[in-house]
Amino acid sequence: MEERVKEAVMASFVGDALALGVHWIYNVRVIDRKYGRVEELLVPELASFHKGKAKGEFTHYGDQMMVLLKSVAQNGGFDAEGFMAAWVGLMKGGTCYLDKASQATLENLGAGAAFDEAGSESTDLAGAARIAPLLLGNHISAGELAQLAATETALTHANMAVTDAAAYFACVARLVLDGCGPVEALSLALDEAGGGAELREGVTMGLQSRETPTREAIAEFGQMCEIEASLPSTVHLIARHEKSLKEALIENVMAGGDSAARGMLAGLILGARHGLDAVPEAWVTGMVQHQQVLALMDRV
Repeated sequence: MEERVKEAVMASFVGDALALGVHWIYNVRVIDRKYGRVEELLVPELASFHKGKAKGEFTHYGDQMMVLLKSVAQNGGFDAEGFMAAWVGLMKGGTCYLDKASQATLENLGAGAAFDEAGSESTDLAGAARIAPLLLGNHISAGELAQLAATETALTHANMAVTDAAAYFACVARLVLDGCGPVEALSLALDEAGGGAELREGVTMGLQSRETPTREAIAEFGQMCEIEASLPSTVHLIARHEKSLKEALIENVMAGGDSAARGMLAGLILGARHGLDAVPEAWVTGMVQHQQVLALMDRV
């Protein structure tokens, strides 16, 4: 179990690193013309928001997940105040892209909000996508893990739709680690994690699209960051590519848009099922912070 948790966390980082090169490219024909089928880590030549990053680095989503991993390792588990202090350090360091959600959270903190009451009202799935490190060392139930994920997410994304999604995907991950198949877990977690009508509708839409080609399905749902599009798109990826982590991550990138958030969650769930043998070794060892991730996970 412990080794599979580590592999799931690493696969979540892989999902982000693979997406970096074409993250937020919405015209998929541009991806096709430049790269054909993306099957390797790329320098973000087209991804203007990530200029200056090297092949194998993370998007700003992955950078935030790295901050969470460091915090979990240093504190022997999740510490909300410690994580937020490190998160603010990252965001004010000048090397990380500040999306609107991050800007809003920083503004709230600057206006005097407490660290645990400053979360933005952003509906971006990205807030829920960095949860993988919370699985490390946590021998708790799916429901308890779901609550922990919601609490962590709310620190920067306090919108209930996003915290519900974080709880849901954490629950899915725990169920898969406990032996459920990914599609079965996607259904079971709806009752385990709770969540409102918006979550149920998004999950149902994603499951119903399982037979639709990924690029077509995600174009129909929408490639954008907002949860109304990204939630069913992520469920689709996991359900359609239940048996192949590699295909899920490639098809995710080829669908364009906010592929990093989708890839982190698909990597987590399918990595929990299949492990790292299911992706090319170069995707793992080619990550700039590969060895640091390993070392931090071993500290937990």
